Amino acid sequence: MSSDTSPLLPVVAIRYCTGCRWLLRAAWMAQELLTTFEKELGEVALQPGSGGVFQIRVDGELLWDRARDGGFPDIKQLKQLLRDRIAPDKGLGHSERGG
Repeated sequence: MSSDTSPLLPVVAIRYCTGCRWLLRAAWMAQELLTTFEKELGEVALQPGSGGVFQIRVDGELLWDRARDGGFPDIKQLKQLLRDRIAPDKGLGHSERGG
């Protein structure tokens, strides 16, 4: 048994279509999220899928769906959505400035 009593950190899961060759896109987004939220995330998982799927979930709740939301998220937009969900007081520096 672990003596770690810290609360579990959020888990992000990125499900991507293998047939569409979206692994690199998913991996890049995972890297960006892990870099920006290094202290706020417990894990970012890549989940192979099919049928054109590209979904991003936080603790099982759908944050982004390519079919529902009309394409892929801009990384700035994705970071803001995730921040609003897991760390609303966190500043995102240049990702928050207009442009």
